[in-house]
Amino acid sequence: LRENNQPDTRSKQSITKTKRYKMSASRIEYSEKYADDDHEYRHVILPKELLRQLPRNRLLSESEWRGVGVQQSRGWVHYALHRPEPHILLFRRPLGTDPQTGRVDPELKRQALEEYKTQFGLKQNRVK
Repeated sequence: LRENNQPDTRSKQSITKTKRYKMSASRIEYSEKYADDDHEYRHVILPKELLRQLPRNRLLSESEWRGVGVQQSRGWVHYALHRPEPHILLFRRPLGTDPQTGRVDPELKRQALEEYKTQFGLKQNRVK
């Protein structure tokens, strides 16, 4: 029976794949966030069996990485491939991104930049 007490009409193979996927997704590891003066970053380590479900040699869209079970707030972008270990996904988002909307909030950006400068003892604005 399914959770809603309805008979489960899926094939045994489909049920087994779903259970395996849920087990794999529960083993996804998330790094702490780290930052520079433009972006915050994090990396996500996928169980290697999930790697087979991903396209190779290109960056993933948000729907693709969410589709394999990666869960994080809005605004994150898969920005680089880590070729030696393709099961490690590298993400970034601009400093000051509102996690609810995925958009940069100028006040959050100012606060994040101040925090970054304080943390690393930087006093002057970087020239761009």
